Amino acid sequence: MNFLYPGFLFALLSVAIPVIIHLFNFRRFKKIYFSNVQLLKEVEQQHSSREKLKNLLILLTRIVAIIFLVLAFAQPYIPLSEQKNVSLNNVVSVFIDNSYSMETINQDGSLLDEAKKRAQEVVKGFGVNDRFQLLTNDFEGKHQRLLNKEAFIKALEGVKISAASRTLQQIINRQGTLLSGSSNKYSFIISDFQNNMASARKLDTKNDTQYALLKLNATTLPNIGVDSVWNLSPNHQPGGSEKLVVQLRNYSIEPANNIPIKLTINNQQKALSSANISGGKTFNDTLSFSGLVPGWQKGIVSIKDFPITFDDTLSFAFKVDQNLPVLSINGAASGNYVKALFAADPYYQLTENPESSINYNGFAGYKLIILNGLKNPSTGLAQQLATYLKSGGSVVIFPDLDADIVNYNAFLSSLSLPSIQSLVTNETRVDQIDLQNPIFKTVFEEVPKNIDLPVAKRFFAFAENNAANKESILTFPGRKLFLAKFGIGEGAAYLCAIGLNDSDGNLPRHPVFVPVMYRMALNTGYDPALYYHVGVDNALHSSKIAVGKNQTLRLKAPGFDAIPEIRQAGGKTFIYISDQVKQAGFYQLSQADSILAVYAFNAGRSESDLHYLSKPALGKLANQSNFKVFDTEKDPVKLISGNDRIGQTLWKLCLILSLIFIAAEILLIKFFNHPRKTI
Repeated sequence: MNFLYPGFLFALLSVAIPVIIHLFNFRRFKKIYFSNVQLLKEVEQQHSSREKLKNLLILLTRIVAIIFLVLAFAQPYIPLSEQKNVSLNNVVSVFIDNSYSMETINQDGSLLDEAKKRAQEVVKGFGVNDRFQLLTNDFEGKHQRLLNKEAFIKALEGVKISAASRTLQQIINRQGTLLSGSSNKYSFIISDFQNNMASARKLDTKNDTQYALLKLNATTLPNIGVDSVWNLSPNHQPGGSEKLVVQLRNYSIEPANNIPIKLTINNQQKALSSANISGGKTFNDTLSFSGLVPGWQKGIVSIKDFPITFDDTLSFAFKVDQNLPVLSINGAASGNYVKALFAADPYYQLTENPESSINYNGFAGYKLIILNGLKNPSTGLAQQLATYLKSGGSVVIFPDLDADIVNYNAFLSSLSLPSIQSLVTNETRVDQIDLQNPIFKTVFEEVPKNIDLPVAKRFFAFAENNAANKESILTFPGRKLFLAKFGIGEGAAYLCAIGLNDSDGNLPRHPVFVPVMYRMALNTGYDPALYYHVGVDNALHSSKIAVGKNQTLRLKAPGFDAIPEIRQAGGKTFIYISDQVKQAGFYQLSQADSILAVYAFNAGRSESDLHYLSKPALGKLANQSNFKVFDTEKDPVKLISGNDRIGQTLWKLCLILSLIFIAAEILLIKFFNHPRKTI
């Protein structure tokens, strides 16, 4: 049996107190002379031998009660080595938290330095034949092997701060993959235990493994971080105006004032601002900038906030295209409205194909395909458009109202679009416009009270079934379709009830036609993520990349070069990087000498909240006898390692026995050898 707090054993000297009281409380019988015995109304008769026995028993109960009370504070326990099979070797997994929060400085230096010191103390308590696993947040392959004591201590020197972070359950699961077999298994987790490490669920642990959580005590520091950014511009054009929303978060309860914000694009300063943030709140600021050139843009939003700096910058990347390719497939009576519209802006590169001669192979190179007054759309065209839509393309359909309805319905059905019921020849005005639709967002500075909407002289009435993938943009009275968007695969199909002829209506001459067409073109195609998080996002997205049989893609950065795994699905290319990316920064995806994409990686923001789990809160995560939590400032690490690993604790038993002997003392005083009274 050992003691967790042996220093309390000095309190056993207090047993001298009841002994001293007993020695000075002897009563000697004396003769007392009275002048008149009538004054003695009552005399208590006692036997001196019984009185001495009573006093000795009371003394004994007091001494034993004090002894067990002191032992309860010293917390005796049966070492685990007395319970484990001593013939088996020990396998010990030691996790060291090397996340950004471990950069915090305390009286012994950084928390990471203290964690390394504690890890050394743990392994030194084990035997020479025992084996150890060193595990960090990086979850590297080299951590999945066992080391001897000397190799483990040497490997500790290479542990550095990492952008990755893990939950407690992830750590325990990772340790469990190595802690197997018939050996005695021990898991040590050394961390500051931020709130983000725990979840609402109880931890899933193994009964044959002894778990010890060593809590390092860190100071809660104020911190401001760049939480996220997003673009308000649906499309990026050379020289165009851009708007970027920056969100800052104050993780402390105190307000932060005059926090400077700076935006740089390709190492050029583009915007400056400042922020005042209330305690525990977020703050959004919109930064405007322009002057971008075609190509990939590397942006950085930065603030100045000390002493926590790892979340003071956020990198992002996006591409500015030289032009936007549009294909118009025209029927015989399609008119020139589409050509006149897109020819007015050099950013749009318009290609026209007649209905009788369509180049299907080039569909993937266009952001928008317009079907303008097709008389007889073929099944081959429908099949190619279905593939194009599934891969993320956009199609706009302006039908020829004089076409055969049966043939057109077969074409629409193959694209999962509503079928035509009839041709309506009554002149009808559009009565509703969805100004919250992305097509019209930011188009109107002020919504007019009596807005003028298009008029249809004749139009197709469709059989609508309230499809879940439908978004109404312009509608006739009774919510009948005039112009609507239908989500198909990764793409979108825009269906209009009229064609672009003056005989059908005034849509091509109406002021709403220009923003509708431009916005449908600008809202097309694949919109890549602005940034990813290190250790969290292991799959990157891209528009479809054609990779030859003997070709490979490479992900590169200064001091980094890797060949990722490539998968094609749904018209997209997925780039799987596993855990290869360890540092924040910009990474280029290249094929031969061509740069296909630029990806920005940032440290996760889970480490920004510097609030920590308490020792009782950690203890509630797994209410099991093999799950222990220790405060490194109060609990000696050597007592939970080697031959002194804690098994069964006995302090509760000592406390109960102390209370029992106190109760026995009370009963002895009250009932033992009760004196008889005489007159």
